[in-house]
Amino acid sequence: MASITYDNACCVYPGADTLAVDRLNLDITDGEFVVLVGPSGSGKSTALRMLAGLEEIDSGQIRIGGDNMVGVAPKDRDIAMVFQNYALYPNKTVGENMGFALKMRGIGTEERKQKVAEAARLLDLTDYLDRKPAKLSGGQRQRVAMGRAIVREPQVFCMDEPLSNLDAKLRVQTRTQIAALQRRLGTTTVYVTHDQVEAMTMGDRVAVLKNGALQQFATPADLYDRPVNAFVAGFIGSPAMNLFTAPVTDGTITIAGSTVDLDNEAQGLLHKSGLTHVIVGIRPEHLAIGRDNGINADVALLEELGSESYVYAEVKDPTITTLDGDPVTLVARSPHRAPAKLGDAIRLHQADRAVHLFDPTSGNRLV
Repeated sequence: MASITYDNACCVYPGADTLAVDRLNLDITDGEFVVLVGPSGSGKSTALRMLAGLEEIDSGQIRIGGDNMVGVAPKDRDIAMVFQNYALYPNKTVGENMGFALKMRGIGTEERKQKVAEAARLLDLTDYLDRKPAKLSGGQRQRVAMGRAIVREPQVFCMDEPLSNLDAKLRVQTRTQIAALQRRLGTTTVYVTHDQVEAMTMGDRVAVLKNGALQQFATPADLYDRPVNAFVAGFIGSPAMNLFTAPVTDGTITIAGSTVDLDNEAQGLLHKSGLTHVIVGIRPEHLAIGRDNGINADVALLEELGSESYVYAEVKDPTITTLDGDPVTLVARSPHRAPAKLGDAIRLHQADRAVHLFDPTSGNRLV
């Protein structure tokens, strides 16, 4: 096991005008589970492949256990990779797949069997060691790929979207197993996903990337409670945070006849900033649904989830727009079923003062 350091690490693909990974700086501690998350093209998989030695580092450094990995071959980095497509040998049994890397390293049969048996026990694969991959479910195949990495006892696990090929229910089950297993083994792990729910539920810390650049590296709670900019605010959370641009008048923000309730710090900042517009962020759970007082809106969509509902309501106020300039639809979470009907006129009011403000030009957090 070892710590990992990205020190201004850059990668640019031949013929490209922009960096795939742009001066990435991360300090990952020994035994930590870190998730790289971002939309398609954000550079997360490239950053992982740089760590594994599958992509060249064009400038900067990546260090594992304090040793600079620039110029070090992948086989010499003591890293085990788990891929999205399992990459199992179809003509070999589960046991043979898991022990193949050990066999190539010249490890004896008995020791190999012992390591495979121990990994199979951890992964509940003991009864499947003699089966071929074609006779396994998707989740079992992914566990075999995990087992193949575990038997090597590497100092770092690299996982590149390992759950993308699984159905929704199996994905939830398997991500819980992976997170529990990593904590049991204590091996430093870098995990790539585009699914922010996976990132929030699995990682000790999460690195959010956009266009090759690191936006924020923090615990899931910090990302959710204090996003550093509007991009992170909109990316982290499901449903996403309500983000819209609103005018500022005398240090106050008014939406469809309702004044946004701000704490003293936010009010003071707006008074001093001189901004005429600001990006406002309110999470769905911080909006309550009523008939009296609050933001005037019409119900456009209802999502019934059984234990709760999400109400999508169109706001009739031309002075506020989405970040793309479109009319605003606010999402509110209701702990009750069917709190309104389609087309109903409702009022949305703040459940508390959990309002996020961002600079309209840079998108950076104001308060």
